[in-house]
Amino acid sequence: MQNSLNLEGVERQSLKDYTEKAYLDYSMYVILDRALPSIGDGLKPVQRRIIYSMSELGLSAGSKPKKSARTVGDVIGKFHPHGDSACYEAMVLMAQSFSYRYTIIDGQGNWGSTDDPKSFAAMRYTESRLTPYAKSLLQELAHGTVDWVPNFDGTMNEPVVLPARLPNLLLNGTTGIAVGMSTDVPPHNLREVSAALIHLIDNPKASVADLMKHIKGPDFPTGGEIVSPRSEIKAMYSTGSGTLRLRASYKQEGTDIIVTALPHQISGAKVLEQIAVQMRNKKLPQVDDLRDESDHEEPTRLVISRKRGVDVEQLMSHLFSTTSLERTFRINMNVIGLNGRPRLFNLPELLNEWILFRKETVTRRLQHRLQIVADRLHILDGLLAAYLNIDEVIAIIRGEDHPKPVLMKRFDLSELQAEAILNLRLRNLAKLEEMKIRGEQDELNEERKTLEKILGSSARLKTLIKNEILEDAEAYGDDRRTALVEREAAQAIDETQLIASEPVTVVLSERGYARAAKGHDIDPVALSYKSGDAFLAAAKGRSNQLAMFIDSTGRVYSTIAHTLPSARGQGDPLSSRFKPPDGAVFCGTMIGDEKRRYVLASDAGYGFVASLADLVSRNKAGKAILKVPAGGKAVVPAPVPADTECLIAAVSSIGRLLLFELEELPELAKGKGNKLLNIPSKKYKDGEETLIAVAVVPEEGDLQVHSGKRMMTIKWRDTDDYYGERALRGRMLPQGWRKVERLVGIAPDAPAAES
Repeated sequence: MQNSLNLEGVERQSLKDYTEKAYLDYSMYVILDRALPSIGDGLKPVQRRIIYSMSELGLSAGSKPKKSARTVGDVIGKFHPHGDSACYEAMVLMAQSFSYRYTIIDGQGNWGSTDDPKSFAAMRYTESRLTPYAKSLLQELAHGTVDWVPNFDGTMNEPVVLPARLPNLLLNGTTGIAVGMSTDVPPHNLREVSAALIHLIDNPKASVADLMKHIKGPDFPTGGEIVSPRSEIKAMYSTGSGTLRLRASYKQEGTDIIVTALPHQISGAKVLEQIAVQMRNKKLPQVDDLRDESDHEEPTRLVISRKRGVDVEQLMSHLFSTTSLERTFRINMNVIGLNGRPRLFNLPELLNEWILFRKETVTRRLQHRLQIVADRLHILDGLLAAYLNIDEVIAIIRGEDHPKPVLMKRFDLSELQAEAILNLRLRNLAKLEEMKIRGEQDELNEERKTLEKILGSSARLKTLIKNEILEDAEAYGDDRRTALVEREAAQAIDETQLIASEPVTVVLSERGYARAAKGHDIDPVALSYKSGDAFLAAAKGRSNQLAMFIDSTGRVYSTIAHTLPSARGQGDPLSSRFKPPDGAVFCGTMIGDEKRRYVLASDAGYGFVASLADLVSRNKAGKAILKVPAGGKAVVPAPVPADTECLIAAVSSIGRLLLFELEELPELAKGKGNKLLNIPSKKYKDGEETLIAVAVVPEEGDLQVHSGKRMMTIKWRDTDDYYGERALRGRMLPQGWRKVERLVGIAPDAPAAES
């Protein structure tokens, strides 16, 4: 007989409901107890527990530091039952002067560096204590200012929030990632924030523009520059979110550029490596050398040695654009408000919320002190009654077994007063003590009146809060470190400007191998080619210009000419550099400045004039320019000479040659173009006749007709024999020259080629 499972009294719920509740509980825990800071003290729970534990250990600014392991042990043993490494890392962050604008922990030993913030020594080696600034977070803790809750095991209490006298959230900033939300609050300058708080206390409805007269912008511990426009900073403060552009600061010393400050959380070693990579890739010829001369006196001193004549502003603009010398800092002021719920605050809301927190804290402090004063005056009243009747009091104490109730009845005392009388020492029974009691009563009565006046007047309360803010600003404030300078967006130097301009000839083979030969006086046909390969096309230009290649489908690809292999070899296949469509082959090459023009044509006899500026594509898949019929292909493009009258020569596969005016062909950015040479569609479809080549002949120039290894020159005076209007059939070339491979237009002053 099987035992049945008894589920009586067991709660049952669906897996869906259970998982939803479990994940929601986890999410809220991460949001409220791990990742997001409280608006009151600007701290996450682990940070608050570290600071409180250090205060309990007596590690104030004036005390002797203790091993960090002692603090971490107390934190995780008493308040924060999590990993010691995570706790120690949070502790290290509060001690790093390059991470926190106003450090809370004073660390001794290796606490990391800007190049590697996590290179700090183990907690068994380092020592720590609190900084003077930490006093602003802790000094009112014992004055009844905040609520206390049991720790994780209920054996002791810990503060819910620290009674911060300053808005630490804005001063030191914070970052955190929770579940479904995050926070990124930038640090600010204490003097500026204090001035804004005082203005806001007097003018609760102050606008963002009013507050920005005091708070110019974030102030990062590592300095540098904020180069975002003021309008963007204002928008960020108005919405509580946005981005800022941070830029390094630099100065000039002769031909050296000295970087003196880096953007927040940027490593100098990383920046130098980024610059060095560009130098190794020959993309930064303006820079001669790099050095890191940072030391204790100058924590950031990166030396960039430039070549003479190099424009400093242009070079630095390039480096700002291509390295971490400029970074974008995300702003998202999403924090836990006084109601215990996270939300996005703009600047006025955040400061007003903190002022409410401060008013509540100061009110509780004053009430706590008022209660202490009242209790002490109550006891002093009892003591004074005892001194005025000292003999009778002594007699009661000596004669009664239980003197307390007798004293209470005889002199109308409270139990607290009677207990204080019974605890008097004999030495305090002197006549002088009565004078001290009356003097203390006068002082306390005066203090009580002052406290009651402040508590009864919102104006007096505001004045007290403002005076305390000014006092702390004087004690802990300093000058702004991050400059605010509106600058144009950084612009990387065009890659073509970084390359020496030298004459080159780009050579393309029939099988799609490309290379670049130095100079314009080489014979590309005579170069060495792979077995089964041969010369197809060549174009003359400069090494810093874009070399362009057109494939059989009419797509154009481009690359800097100097990146092509040397003509000493046999070239590299363009298919490894670009991604042409399947089955496509490369048909020609072009090079020149963006204004240079070429005639593009398909073997169907259609084409147009195109400017190189319209053909540029950085995409490996190229750019569709020439519309080619199915089964057709593009022919070798022909360069158009500038500033001269020209004729376009077009020849078909059966030897029909036509020359017509360049102006008859339109200039397009892309498309099919117009008909150059009349090839009957039936013959083209049957493959009987196609357009083989085009060339542009300048005025008074010659036309070279290449057939195999032979070449025929048609002089300018003889071009009339083949001249006509665009789209005619043209005239047959002489017998023996009708199998044309290519046409070449020769300028009138060019040297004669050998036949």
